[in-house]
Amino acid sequence: MTRLVVRRLLVDLESPFARHWCGGDAFRTALFNALSMSFPVGEQFFIDAVRRGLDALGPERRRDFEEEARGFIGQEATHRRIHALFNAQLARQGLVNHWEARATARLALLDGADARHWLAITAANEHFTAILAEWLLGNHDLLGDIEPRLATMWLWHSAEESEHRGTAFDLYRALGGDEAWRLRWFRRVTLIFLGDTLRQTVANLRRDGTLWRWRTWRGAAAFLFGRRGLVRETFAPWRAYFRRDFHPDTLRTDRSSRWLRDNTAAWSAVAASAQSR
Repeated sequence: MTRLVVRRLLVDLESPFARHWCGGDAFRTALFNALSMSFPVGEQFFIDAVRRGLDALGPERRRDFEEEARGFIGQEATHRRIHALFNAQLARQGLVNHWEARATARLALLDGADARHWLAITAANEHFTAILAEWLLGNHDLLGDIEPRLATMWLWHSAEESEHRGTAFDLYRALGGDEAWRLRWFRRVTLIFLGDTLRQTVANLRRDGTLWRWRTWRGAAAFLFGRRGLVRETFAPWRAYFRRDFHPDTLRTDRSSRWLRDNTAAWSAVAASAQSR
């Protein structure tokens, strides 16, 4: 069992930030803005999935997961709140969140579904966020001259995503979730996640007036496919999910714990129950 600390992020997200906050680069800014737009509805789904999983376990086995689940729920609730503040700034800049409406409509179709389906979807998404988090923690210099408070927000979120990467996966296994459905949902989530990321990034660029600029897509190619590019660096860990013996902990590094240890001034620990409502 993993002990998950719920942390309050000590940064100001009420004050406006620059339109191209990510090193002045239109594509990188649009991409990370798109990801943030998905988080409030996504984090709520993950919270609900873990709660459903706990309820399905029964009292005896529930005790084995309860503490970790409380930490997971507290962390995700904090992420949901922080990114809602960030997204409110994006809305003031004139960006429109199309991803949230699509995700809400799709997730409504799961009402009444077995808790294992909810957990398989959550585990698949958590794999995406964990490999992105590990990449970001190891390559944050590629973001360029980023505003310090926003760098802190993204790296704190990354550290916690890496930290709780196995919670939904372990609950899925504890409930007898099989390999066929685990992999089936991962394939579906891959297509949906990548498709929604692309659509929202393009929408952000169009709204920003930078979609058709050569510089935008030249920067995108370097960021995604360069020597330390996001796609190049995350393809192998993404593919690892298809192994029959896969467990999220096999890809864990010390980047998360190091960042949290070295940046204690950026956060304060709080009780999980205070953040999990």
